[in-house]
Amino acid sequence: MTMHRRSFLQSASLGAALTPLAACRVGPADEGSTSASSDRHKVIVVGAGISGLAAARRLADQGEDVVVLEARNRIGGRIWTSEKWAGVPLDLGASWIHGIDNNPIAALAAKAKARTVVTDPDSSTDYLPDGSEAGDAQERAIERWQTKMEDALAAYQDNADSDASVRSVVERALHWSSLSDHDKALASFGLNDYEHEYSGSVNQMSALYFDSGADIKGKDVLFPGGYRQITDLLASGLSIRTGHVVEHIDWDSSGVTVTTDKGTFDADHVVVTLPLGVLQSGAVTFGPGLPAGKRTAIAKLGTGVLNKCYLRFPEVFWPDTDWMTYVPEVDGYGRWEQWINITRPTGKPVLLGFNAADFGRTIEGWSDTRIVDSAMGTLRTVFGSDIPAPLDYQITRWASDPYARGSYSYNRIGSTPAMRDHLAASVDKRVHFAGEATHRASYQTVHGAYLSGIRAAKEIAD
Repeated sequence: MTMHRRSFLQSASLGAALTPLAACRVGPADEGSTSASSDRHKVIVVGAGISGLAAARRLADQGEDVVVLEARNRIGGRIWTSEKWAGVPLDLGASWIHGIDNNPIAALAAKAKARTVVTDPDSSTDYLPDGSEAGDAQERAIERWQTKMEDALAAYQDNADSDASVRSVVERALHWSSLSDHDKALASFGLNDYEHEYSGSVNQMSALYFDSGADIKGKDVLFPGGYRQITDLLASGLSIRTGHVVEHIDWDSSGVTVTTDKGTFDADHVVVTLPLGVLQSGAVTFGPGLPAGKRTAIAKLGTGVLNKCYLRFPEVFWPDTDWMTYVPEVDGYGRWEQWINITRPTGKPVLLGFNAADFGRTIEGWSDTRIVDSAMGTLRTVFGSDIPAPLDYQITRWASDPYARGSYSYNRIGSTPAMRDHLAASVDKRVHFAGEATHRASYQTVHGAYLSGIRAAKEIAD
């Protein structure tokens, strides 16, 4: 069946590794976790994710004196390639270039000589609640429910003058209480598909501004060698201080001061690339205070969750398709509905299961063992009780990550696309903002985050 894949996992946002990763390769200018410098810089960039690296790379290439402050002991932010399994690099965060046509990340991939593999949303094997493979009739039924939901949301956007949740609009249009449990399960599958794509709960996702981003053109591709090939390319030669947790940002007419847990840094400008979830947490304070429009945007836009669970098996027991989807019973809503066949890009017997929104957030409080057991329960329903146990696993918990606080942003009830412009706006021509949440057209995407960093660099250059 055709899935709604616009921005899977940039975004997405995404996870806590089980073991430390290899040291980040950022070039000889990396200063690790050394104390703050007494020298004044032209620009401080807060955060070594893709937006921060894009801004720093552009400014450094123009001859500006730039230092990047990163809280983690690695670069990449929500781009995080695990090398726990030798010879099998796995992206715990962003995985895809979504739409390679005229995409700046595709150009960077070519420059880095990074191999890419296409994933086809139509290459899918789909399963019903009892584990049986969906036949043509069931496929058509699922597609009919998806079409009805899309039509309901489009009609609402054409006529509504106030906002409501995606779930409430869909349920009202489908006369939810009159549906059979079977039909509710098929329709719920479509709702959870929205959650996987946008990361937010359909109970909180804006119906009025649903799917407000730019259309994506071209195929989706992922990196068998890991997304870190892109961040390593951008970071090469930059001055990056890892292990510096930013606590406070102050500014006046003479410049900016950034206070970290290891000291202070002074500069003419600062580029703040903190994820929306971190801004919402209040972990970083701003001296004179932020403008009202920016504070409103931070408060009202949503930060969602999309978590991953990689399972490595002794052998392959699943079909040779890119995707596998499972329609659970209504009371199992949102649980292990989407899987991708990692064997195809890696040649290893690995499956990747996703959980989004409310359930994705809930299981962050579970033990690893409970999460793996839950995943295996779904796989045994589909493939039989005699399938082998996994040899190992890797699990993400992005909402629990203090330097992410979620996976990527979404349009929550009460927010508007214009709020992303307010979030992106500079303050007093000193404090500049970037990150996927600041890109009105391509929020949730790696290329949106990258372009926001380029935009912030241009503001300073101009």
